[in-house]
Amino acid sequence: MLSNFKEALNSGKFVVTSEIGPPKGTNIQQMLHHIDLLKTRVDALNVTDHQSSVMRFPSIGGCLAIKEKGGEPILQVTCRDRNRLALQAELLLAYTRNVRNVLCLTGDAVPVGDHKEAKGIFDLDSVQLLRTIRQMETGKDSGGNDLDGAVEFCAGAIVTPEANPIEPQLIKFEKKVEAGAEFFQTQAIYDLDKFAKSMQYARQFPVKILAGIVLLSSARMAKYMTDNVPGINVPQDLIDELAGAPKSGALKKGIEIAGRMVAALKKDSICDGVHIMAINKEEVVPEILAIAEL
Repeated sequence: MLSNFKEALNSGKFVVTSEIGPPKGTNIQQMLHHIDLLKTRVDALNVTDHQSSVMRFPSIGGCLAIKEKGGEPILQVTCRDRNRLALQAELLLAYTRNVRNVLCLTGDAVPVGDHKEAKGIFDLDSVQLLRTIRQMETGKDSGGNDLDGAVEFCAGAIVTPEANPIEPQLIKFEKKVEAGAEFFQTQAIYDLDKFAKSMQYARQFPVKILAGIVLLSSARMAKYMTDNVPGINVPQDLIDELAGAPKSGALKKGIEIAGRMVAALKKDSICDGVHIMAINKEEVVPEILAIAEL
């Protein structure tokens, strides 16, 4: 049975996904509010999995909440925190609860997070996790043992199209496609001309590409990301545009820029959709979509 998200990907429509950041604790009211706000406005909602190696409420928990509220979840699974037994067990749980979409991630390094004494597992990487999912779909676990009931997932991965150098990313991209990735959500892109050129390469492969749009809330944030986050480069004209906004209006300008970019990507049919990441500001995603006329 196809997931609603997979049906959207196969329909030829311009697909929109967004992201929910779970809380650090048991108070999930804001997360539930964001789910209610977005579940009918996007085709699917990712739930991050201890993003940036910061311990939070689990992705599977957020995905179950999305299902309970009638939305379409994408389970993010990182290989950093679990070995192959635990990863496969979580996939079995997800499938039995009708969570049928998975984004496979290797995971951020432990030292960037808030538990620097933690031990990274990395028993598998994202490519191996994709292969594991495809093997589980044949009725076998990763050890070749029979499963009493197989799984069926719409599985995807990430790619960083503005990485410099780009060649290692292209190698990883091809490996992920070969391992069974059906869709890609990209790292944040801001140079649309450069992204359009990378899409010419990606179009050789039978996968769907959703361009990652990270909301810029200030010129300072834009400059920090350019200087410190590998694979992200915010053009100087966008930084200047944010810097020229009144202090109280920087977020509004960032929302305008994001909506403008989404509209351009759709108008020029550059990719198959967008993945909007309004980190800690999920409530403004409807404004971005309104500006993009989606």
